[in-house]
Amino acid sequence: MAAIPEPRWFKSSYSGGSGTECVECAHVSHGALIRDSKCSNGPILSVHPQAFRRFVDSVRHGLRQPS
Repeated sequence: MAAIPEPRWFKSSYSGGSGTECVECAHVSHGALIRDSKCSNGPILSVHPQAFRRFVDSVRHGLRQPS
């Protein structure tokens, strides 16, 4: 059986340079992984690909859900 490759984590180009406020993401076959960059051994959130795409599009375009 082939080994599962380690996720390749990345930060947004808009993340703060001070390292105080950032999340990291990784694309995987089942969607995306999200974690706190300051706690790389902490919890990881797994997100369905369509949900992650909608989230990124919403952030990119400043869309908000009605309250």
